[in-house]
Amino acid sequence: MKIKQLLITCSLLINGYLAVAQTATPAPLPASIDRGYIVKTGDQAPDDFKLVLADGTQTSLKQLRGKVVILQFTASWCSVCRQEMPHLEKDVWQAYKNKGLVLIGVDRDEPLEKVQHFQQEMNISYPLALDPGADIFGRFANKKSGVTRNVVIDKDGKIVYLTRLYDTQEFASMLKVVDALVNNKTASVN
Repeated sequence: MKIKQLLITCSLLINGYLAVAQTATPAPLPASIDRGYIVKTGDQAPDDFKLVLADGTQTSLKQLRGKVVILQFTASWCSVCRQEMPHLEKDVWQAYKNKGLVLIGVDRDEPLEKVQHFQQEMNISYPLALDPGADIFGRFANKKSGVTRNVVIDKDGKIVYLTRLYDTQEFASMLKVVDALVNNKTASVN
């Protein structure tokens, strides 16, 4: 009799445990984990490349040191990029371009004419840079991973925030970080 009760109790406990384990929701991953990035927040941003803008001018992260920089990896064929770009234009570029922030869209592996047309079609005024062969992209993320990502870099060249795809909550969190960086405040990432 006692063995039968013990077996029933053990069986109920095991079934209860398995039921909870199957319905438990895993904790969300931090922004920089498992999203195709090869860099992480806290890293010094790679700065061994030139950014050739669609208007023919050149710059680099080394030249932009002392400013808050956002590199927005994008492409004309990317529907999520197209969804995010008006928000970047309005909420980031227009809000902070005169406050020490530089936003550069880095267009993945498309020719100059296509990039210029894309910029005009999207009605954005922030500059787009060319990225032949996705070489710049490949310094930040696995080349096999997708675009629609933002890399926020502080005035010292350190990566402070990474986004992937366009998520309104993540975008709002990025805006708080950008505002704090531009206004020399401390920001909470969460």
